[in-house]
Amino acid sequence: MKRIDHDTVQKIIDATDIVEVVSDFVSLKRRGANYIGLCPFHNERTPSFSVSKSKGLCKCFSCGKGGSAIGFLMEHEQISYYEALRYLAKKYNIEIQERELTDVEREKESEREALMAINEWAMNKFQHNLANTEEGRTIGYSYFVERGINDRSIEKYKLGYAIDSPDALSSAAKQDGYTERYLEASGLCSRTERGTLYDRFKGRVIYPVFGVSGKVVAFGGRTLKKEKTVAKYVNSPESALYHKSNELYGLFQAKGAIVRKNKCILVEGYMDVISMYQIGIENVVASSGTSLTDGQIRLIHRFTSNVTVIYDSDPAGIKASLRGIDMLLTEGMNVKVLLLPDGDDPDSFAQSHTLEQVERYIDENETDFITFKTRILLQGVNNDPTRRASVISDIIRSIAVIPDAIKRQVYVQECSRMLDMSEKVLSLELSKTMAGNREKEYTKQQRQQAVRSIESNTGDNVIAGVTQQDDSREAQDLMSNPRAVDSGSQVSPYQSALMPYEREILRYVLKFGVFYLCDYYDIDDTPRPMSVVEYITSDLECDNISFQTPLFLKVWKMAVEIYKTWTDYQKRGIEEIDKEIAVMRERELESIRTNPKYNDLNKIKRAEKALEATIEENRLKAIYNLQLNYIGRILSNDANSYVRNLAADLISNKYKLSRLHTQSAGNKPEHERLPEIVPRAIYELKNKIIDNRISETGVKMAHAYSTGDNETVMACMRQIQELKNIASEYARVLGDRVINPAPIHR
Repeated sequence: MKRIDHDTVQKIIDATDIVEVVSDFVSLKRRGANYIGLCPFHNERTPSFSVSKSKGLCKCFSCGKGGSAIGFLMEHEQISYYEALRYLAKKYNIEIQERELTDVEREKESEREALMAINEWAMNKFQHNLANTEEGRTIGYSYFVERGINDRSIEKYKLGYAIDSPDALSSAAKQDGYTERYLEASGLCSRTERGTLYDRFKGRVIYPVFGVSGKVVAFGGRTLKKEKTVAKYVNSPESALYHKSNELYGLFQAKGAIVRKNKCILVEGYMDVISMYQIGIENVVASSGTSLTDGQIRLIHRFTSNVTVIYDSDPAGIKASLRGIDMLLTEGMNVKVLLLPDGDDPDSFAQSHTLEQVERYIDENETDFITFKTRILLQGVNNDPTRRASVISDIIRSIAVIPDAIKRQVYVQECSRMLDMSEKVLSLELSKTMAGNREKEYTKQQRQQAVRSIESNTGDNVIAGVTQQDDSREAQDLMSNPRAVDSGSQVSPYQSALMPYEREILRYVLKFGVFYLCDYYDIDDTPRPMSVVEYITSDLECDNISFQTPLFLKVWKMAVEIYKTWTDYQKRGIEEIDKEIAVMRERELESIRTNPKYNDLNKIKRAEKALEATIEENRLKAIYNLQLNYIGRILSNDANSYVRNLAADLISNKYKLSRLHTQSAGNKPEHERLPEIVPRAIYELKNKIIDNRISETGVKMAHAYSTGDNETVMACMRQIQELKNIASEYARVLGDRVINPAPIHR
């Protein structure tokens, strides 16, 4: 196996648009300069997941998860760093240059990668069987044709056929180098009581199940035999790759249509989805015969808040499914229900009607869920007061889970009319039910908090959702002391005290490291420009200061190395900017010269002058964006998850001025105040170091005094006085609101 080389990684990072990447999984809406949507990492009803195109970062302001496009893919799809890179390379048509893995790297390839590979292989094998074997054509393909499925749909959903032999698939897989371990782990094969390996899906037509990103995560197989002892459907078991409660059949194929139509149609089975798609209803997914789960609802909610659930006419089946719709309401979804004519399911209804007929039937017959539920549950109970009271309580429980107060009130009014009951009585019952729900939710949260507390005391080695997928030696070192990353526990008090100051300096390095800060003068008094990174490096080295927090020291060293690549990157970037500027200038000049409103030479000259001013402004903005977060962008895509998450956090968090700095800085943006705030940050770090040394020397002096070591006491007193003199100098500087560093010699 091979690994992607550094230059290709950089090309992928440069080409990636995080808005495009996240939009493949989350429905985003523009809000100012950023985009916002429902967080895919936790259950929420109000969007708090923000995506910044300019920074190349995403972040949930509720649960805190996010990062670069690579980090997002790793977390969302639970894939490795290199899998995420390959996903992006494929998306942006970048040819991958790879190197051979070492033996150690090869051993560390994840089980998920192996399962994805064998599932992809199996899907291709099933497709081949269907199209190119006599058994597949006469049995599997004939079945799909008989069910009205055409070749386009077969290809769209990658339908296939498993040869009716106990070891046809496993034998072929082993010949192609796949091991029995992964054949079992993927669920493609099982073992008999005697330990013999056999194909799980033999003799069945195959429906591959895709994750949101398009990876094959599981299979469903339908038997074509008539024996009652044979299960009609067999599905892949749960695995490291597949969790049934978090998947919806057809979502990968439907997600674009769901976003476009701002609506998801929910059905039950594979054939329901395929038949609906085939006539042109593309925004349809299936729960695959399972009760609706929280995970499936969250999947839908990423793309739309509007759901229409289609039922056939079986009353028993409808009543059994009502709980799932209560769950949709709890999520703040707008739920409508469609009841099909007697004897029809979505598959048969789609097969026997045109697109126009189906769309018209949906528009004319879908109804809001509360009205639907009231009608369904009241059937046959009007003359039974006890059952009628039970139904009313059930309906109130459904209204109570709706998060929007206005919707709740509207439904209370509607139910009052339908049930012929006092609105006041219904509102009172609703208040009681909601109070009970809040108490239950509080109790649930308390239990969860207690569980988390127990888990946190078991040495769980996970920080802020960071997955342990790094394979570098440095990562393993950090893993042995994870708290050093972000909290200060399990580190010395000295290190803990310095962390906020070191972190702030790193923030300037990652965001503004390549920006010009000031001039310095060499031996012959020739002025030379000095960047933020160069200034910080020089200043810290003069006083022999280094970062004490292990992760911060690692990131600092990496930042210094990345800075060395800036000159070449800047040259290429400015060349690209100037090319785009030249094209724009030529286009706009031509527009001016051919526009009738510029009918004399003076008007043309004024228009051209205004154009040049606009072009120069755009050029400066483009160069600014080229510089901003240069080091941070690279580090936020690093293979080391600790580095990646720290970098993303540092360049995504907004800088908040104190009241004093707000008064002195006015409305100046942060990058214009670098000559003030960068030296100040270094002074604050040095001041804290001196403060720590004074405290440590005081402890040493007290110990010497208790043991009668007067010589050490006097030495400590002299040292403390020297340190206080330095601290006084720092206090004088830090007391000034503005620091304008004079040109310095190095």
